[in-house]
Amino acid sequence: MLETLRARLTALGRRLRRLERRELDAVLRWIERTGNLLHLSVLVFVPLLIGAVTWFSNVTPIVSFLLFPPLASGTYTLFADPEGRYSDPWTFVGGMTVGACCGWAALAVADAASLHSGTVSAAGAALAIFFTGAVTWALDFEEPTAFSTALLVLVTGNAQLAYVLGIVVSSSFVAGAFVVWRDRFYEQRARYLYQTTSGDDHVLVPMSDGCGADGVDPATVARFAAELAGAHEAGKVVLFETVHTESGDEKTAESADAPDAPDDRTAETVDAIERFASDLESQYDVPCEVIVAGDDRADPSARLVLQTARAQNCDLIVTPYAEDDSGGLSPFIRRLFDSEIDVIAFRASDDRERWQQVLVPVRGAGDTARAMVDFALRLAGRTRPVGVCTCIKRESRRRRAENTLANLVDAFDGRFDTHVVTEPVAQYLSRVDSQYDVVFLGSSTDRSAASRFVSPPTFEKVSDLEADVAIVHRGRRR
Repeated sequence: MLETLRARLTALGRRLRRLERRELDAVLRWIERTGNLLHLSVLVFVPLLIGAVTWFSNVTPIVSFLLFPPLASGTYTLFADPEGRYSDPWTFVGGMTVGACCGWAALAVADAASLHSGTVSAAGAALAIFFTGAVTWALDFEEPTAFSTALLVLVTGNAQLAYVLGIVVSSSFVAGAFVVWRDRFYEQRARYLYQTTSGDDHVLVPMSDGCGADGVDPATVARFAAELAGAHEAGKVVLFETVHTESGDEKTAESADAPDAPDDRTAETVDAIERFASDLESQYDVPCEVIVAGDDRADPSARLVLQTARAQNCDLIVTPYAEDDSGGLSPFIRRLFDSEIDVIAFRASDDRERWQQVLVPVRGAGDTARAMVDFALRLAGRTRPVGVCTCIKRESRRRRAENTLANLVDAFDGRFDTHVVTEPVAQYLSRVDSQYDVVFLGSSTDRSAASRFVSPPTFEKVSDLEADVAIVHRGRRR
């Protein structure tokens, strides 16, 4: 009974750890989205910075509480849109400071001309806005918060100098924190957050002919995998081959006529694949291992491939593309897609050995899109730009689509050619495919069955492209 209780507690602990890993992975993937990351940064850093300035205002008279409204607004603008028009730190500090100085000057002019009347001078307010607009235009410091500081200085009494100094000090503090956050974290978020940039280094390639469709050469698929793995210092390729082993009566009947035939076939297979692995190592400068396993099936099972990938610590499987009789993905690939390991189903149209002209069509800036961009950069290197595009139905969606592409590629260190096309994606790819060596497409497994029924995955619509097609699936973290 004690052993039974211990076994149940152990099983419960494993389930809780799996649940914890899934929840953590879900949180990380949520943070990976640029919009979510910015919202989270606003919720964390803006209150902390304003709190720090508030503490400073309590210990020194230099910082006036009147600068808090424009400071909070400007700080939000910096962190909410770090690549936007108003998110330059010099513009942030300069705009707020120039606005306060212009308000101070406008108040002096109004007093000198005896235009001051009431609690706040109406003439001073008008002149403050006019001076601020003119000066920020001339200095290219146009910023909404400048007009706020220009007006608030009118109600500081005789503390205009202290107000201006407080703005310089507090805005410089906020701008410095923003620069550190943007340069050290936001622009490096691909390295810290995106899992494919630090993973997908150990690549397993099923080499059996039964893994792919007719005409797909596993050797070409292995070369493609070697290019991906070779882009990282920790990269490694594992070539996995299965040898059919007979069982029961079939094995007995064959052994009577040719008892050594299975062993001979195994030796020949091992020798051939080891020679190919040696060629890959020398051609792509990447370590290459060979795994040969026996299987009593004519075609290798997805279970055996996944088992081998886990045993070899592989985080990416690159397999030949295969279809079933209805034109959909083969059961073998569907089972691979249902695992926790990333998968690329590769459909070759030619016997290429290098893939340098790369196109990545995306629907958004999500997890799969980032993985495709990372894989594309590995192939193109630093000398050739990666084409990243999105297709829209109406011209009114262009600006949003451009922002999506900017958020997607900005996190990566590489050269990009981004473009928005008002054209169906399948039609566009058929028009430009001859310009590229490979096109990366998402597997669409993150969409609902109803969505895929209404609009089939793009890779099913473009079966005759001149370029090779790499269908990327992000593993289901368990």
